[in-house]
Amino acid sequence: MLDDSDRLLHTIEQVLRTGRLGAAHPVLSLAEIDVNSMLLECIERARTLHSLPAEALRFEPAGNFTVEGDADEVRSAVANLIDNAVKYSGTKVNVAVETARVGEKFVAIRVKDKGAGIAKDELKRIFRRFYRIPGPLAARFRGTGLGLFIVRSVAKRHGGQVWAESAGPGHGSTFVFQLPVTNTK
Repeated sequence: MLDDSDRLLHTIEQVLRTGRLGAAHPVLSLAEIDVNSMLLECIERARTLHSLPAEALRFEPAGNFTVEGDADEVRSAVANLIDNAVKYSGTKVNVAVETARVGEKFVAIRVKDKGAGIAKDELKRIFRRFYRIPGPLAARFRGTGLGLFIVRSVAKRHGGQVWAESAGPGHGSTFVFQLPVTNTK
């Protein structure tokens, strides 16, 4: 019953967030975000939510980065990527969250799993509103098809981008969420 309640709450939050993102002139509540602190918070939340041991969900930072943005939106986007990586990993969760500097202006947050993988022709479609990859995985895992749409919308609103990489079904996936840095420590 608690799982169903949590799932329903998550669905409601996604629908409301999608509505806010679709507003004509959405207002961002800008603040400096310490990327490592935010990622550690999202990782700990996922470990607790999914009852994972430390080695199942690892953090591999490549420096300290700060971005300017709406902390709630950025946190929600990253949490969605981590939750998806865990969900589609199957019984053996092996997820790494990494950061990397991209040129002078960006930080890339990479969420890598060794799970279900994604067919090449689906890599761009998965970011569409309400889109879910057809097949057995869609039947096995509940979802609204809003999560990755929200992630893409958040990235765009913050001057960044997001994309997925995969060698195909059964070969895992990497989601890259890239944002402009304000400075590095």
